[in-house]
Amino acid sequence: MAHHDDTAAHGGGGWAVLVLLCLAQFMLIVDITVVQVALPTIGADLGLDRESLTWVVTTYTLCFGGLMVLGGRLADAFGARRTLLAGLGLFTAASLVCGLAGSGAALVAGRAFQGVGAALLSPAALAVITGTFHGERRARALGVWAAIGGTGAALGVLVGGLLTAGPGWAWVFFVNVPIGLMVLAAVPAVVPAGEPKAGAAGAGAGGRRQPVDVPGALIVTLATALLIYGLVTAGDAGWAAAGTVLPLAGAVLLYVAFVLVERSVRSPLMRASTLARRPVISGTFVMLVATGLMLGLFFLSTLYLQHVLGFSALETGLIFLPAAVAITVGAQVGGHLIGRVGGRPVAVAAFVVTAAGAALMARSSPETSVYTTLLPGFVLASLGIGPAFVTATTTTMANIPPGENGVASGVINTFHELGGSIGVAVVSTVAAASLVPGAGAGGFAAGFVWCAVAAGVAGVVALGLVPGGKPAAAFVGHGHGHGHG
Repeated sequence: MAHHDDTAAHGGGGWAVLVLLCLAQFMLIVDITVVQVALPTIGADLGLDRESLTWVVTTYTLCFGGLMVLGGRLADAFGARRTLLAGLGLFTAASLVCGLAGSGAALVAGRAFQGVGAALLSPAALAVITGTFHGERRARALGVWAAIGGTGAALGVLVGGLLTAGPGWAWVFFVNVPIGLMVLAAVPAVVPAGEPKAGAAGAGAGGRRQPVDVPGALIVTLATALLIYGLVTAGDAGWAAAGTVLPLAGAVLLYVAFVLVERSVRSPLMRASTLARRPVISGTFVMLVATGLMLGLFFLSTLYLQHVLGFSALETGLIFLPAAVAITVGAQVGGHLIGRVGGRPVAVAAFVVTAAGAALMARSSPETSVYTTLLPGFVLASLGIGPAFVTATTTTMANIPPGENGVASGVINTFHELGGSIGVAVVSTVAAASLVPGAGAGGFAAGFVWCAVAAGVAGVVALGLVPGGKPAAAFVGHGHGHGHG
């Protein structure tokens, strides 16, 4: 097989690599939203309370986001193909564990291992794609890769509804097993075994075998886990309780420790100098809020539709579909607008539209029709979230010195996942009173109002924070910012 290395890079073989790796990435992205619609059923079957349900959603994105940059470094150190196979094997096995889970603890543990697998698989797959394609073909390949983000999230919702309504919620996870095994079998034949070139997964300059900053990755993941734990506990225990205050204080201390570690390690995950740049702060902020709002609104809506209005999982999936499509449409429109008017107006407008949509969702009650309040609000909010994703990636990458692209992209992708975890934890706490089956709908309204306020505040912050000016054409038009390394 060794002789087909070059043909894969230059002949038609490259597209087989792209199709295979995009299928793997698609599986990872689908898994971010696929559980959302199944949540009420999972909760009823396993007897899970609000906190456990929140962890079922957040654990996956927490481990995926916190360890993603580390996964990219490991792909540089041990070769992308090896890391890819390890991540895929782990993700597939973890999916089996999730499907067989008989308790909340087993399910959350399975979700954690799925996240670790995804964190190894995603950057390695991207490294293989950037190493296989060159020039114009690479831009096309990365465009396909970026599009998976929006479509995967959208289809996850529908697939979740279909499977939960059909063979049962466990199949939301079981479905990954045959796909995972198929990709595992095909990778050795399709993906060339060549070592990645220096910096393929964003290692930056300085040769390939850099030491890997494991402490940094673990600290940032643990800090965010404590943050989520504190936020979730606040819903029942209140903001002053020890169970809320101590984890939150611990999270702050660990984030400080993370910055100190990154300044002292020889090859840090995220250079302090890059983190401090305004485009990176702005991109991280926009990405964090946008993903937090997206997954937060998904989380509230699925529980509202199924617990309060008594919709089935399938009906919920169908209602989510237009909203999920709107995110992709918004991203496309945002990409075109940024090139014309620049990132700042697009970011501000994106958050204003999201705020308006969330405010409309807050007006929905069991007495009003879903189609007059919740659905139009959901679609409007989603239309706003799409351009926010694009602005986060585009404005950052366009304003960062070329040598720091990998690091900046890693930071933004990390907070893309972590933002989702934090958003779900926050809305879970705000709406806590209503998230017990059979409770009133008041908490949901509070949750939606909170999302609207957060989006409005984010719009004001973006006005001052997002760099002005139009980015160069090269950076525009990549949809959802997963892994532009």
